[in-house]
Amino acid sequence: MSGDLASDTSLDPVGAPGSGRFAARLSEAWEIWGPMGGYVAATALRAAGEVSPFARPASFSCHYVGVAAFDTIDVAVEPVRVGRQAASHRVSIAQGGRPIMEALVWSVDEVEGLKHDVSARPDVLAPHELKSAEELAGDDAKPLFPFWENFEARPIEWIADWPPAEPLEPIWRDWLRLRSWPGDADPWLAAARLVLLADLPSWPSAHRPHAWSQPPFIAPTLDLQVTLHRLVPDEQWLLLEGTSPVAADGMIGFTSRLWTTEGRLVASGGGQTLCRRVPAPA
Repeated sequence: MSGDLASDTSLDPVGAPGSGRFAARLSEAWEIWGPMGGYVAATALRAAGEVSPFARPASFSCHYVGVAAFDTIDVAVEPVRVGRQAASHRVSIAQGGRPIMEALVWSVDEVEGLKHDVSARPDVLAPHELKSAEELAGDDAKPLFPFWENFEARPIEWIADWPPAEPLEPIWRDWLRLRSWPGDADPWLAAARLVLLADLPSWPSAHRPHAWSQPPFIAPTLDLQVTLHRLVPDEQWLLLEGTSPVAADGMIGFTSRLWTTEGRLVASGGGQTLCRRVPAPA
């Protein structure tokens, strides 16, 4: 059964009204090596939205400082600076007294300003022109992690025989649609979807040049930064592109971009991952 991002990132106030303290429970529906980092980040972003005086989230950045369990988390939001047109808030997430995430969120009021857009979406087929991952893999194929059951995916490239026979380019592209997504999502939930997705391609893109040799590593994310260009809550399908141009010194840098079917760039981000060796099976 797929998860619901709105309910799975909901928060319950704790303590006195206006204290900025919340509790939330992480859902097993978003598992990749534990609670997927972007899912925890989406929860942190929504917590900032509970406190900010402004309706428009502008950017998100965080450090992943611990791996959470599928249980209750404690969330604390504190203002760093609140001005007339913009506000910065710090979001701290802990579990059982152990730190999980430290995040910073900018939000803004309605403001006038310059406008231009010279971005160009990758030249790929539209989602309705592609087969779904279920059709390509076969109805009986089960996703490796529960996280993927939350989405209908239309892969740009599909390699039936995995692992591949040779190194692939460190570029990963997929059209993704949440199976449960309200078209009238508020700005903070709309931004939470973009933050979650911006974290996703770190490993899928980094793994491609090495998958042929089946290396004994995973690479959890150290940090994430997301710039929210447009919120587009009414868009069901989004094209996610991730690249990992450099892997060195045990770390892998990645970038991510999200596009609408009409070719509008809605978010861009990136971060760094840290390689960890997987123990050999007994």
